[in-house]
Amino acid sequence: GQVAKICNNMLLAIHMIGTAEALNLGTSLGLDAKVLSEIINKSSGRNWSSELYNPFPGVMENVPASRGYSGGFGVDLMLKDLGLAQEAALNAKAATPLGTLARNLYHLHSLAGNGRLDFSSILELLQADD
Repeated sequence: GQVAKICNNMLLAIHMIGTAEALNLGTSLGLDAKVLSEIINKSSGRNWSSELYNPFPGVMENVPASRGYSGGFGVDLMLKDLGLAQEAALNAKAATPLGTLARNLYHLHSLAGNGRLDFSSILELLQADD
């Protein structure tokens, strides 16, 4: 159970970051976030984060992104699970370069004072680099 949980949450963090990054790029290039999300969700980039838990504010109702990232699964909780995944990967000698990168990004986001926000708020870290 615990192994499956940390593997699942590592993947969740990775595809949330990827979704946020794609939406950030698209909107920075002038696309509407809702339109881009609709295209992604009809294409090969579709994933749980884009379809059911979109990180871009205003794209979906009733998700943390549309409530100032309140509620949901916190950044610090995701960071804890990513740490457990990295520890397990080290012990198993399993390469997890994207898991390591995801942990580092969530760590930076937490250090910026966002630990209690929902993990989809990682979009804000990416937007800060714009």
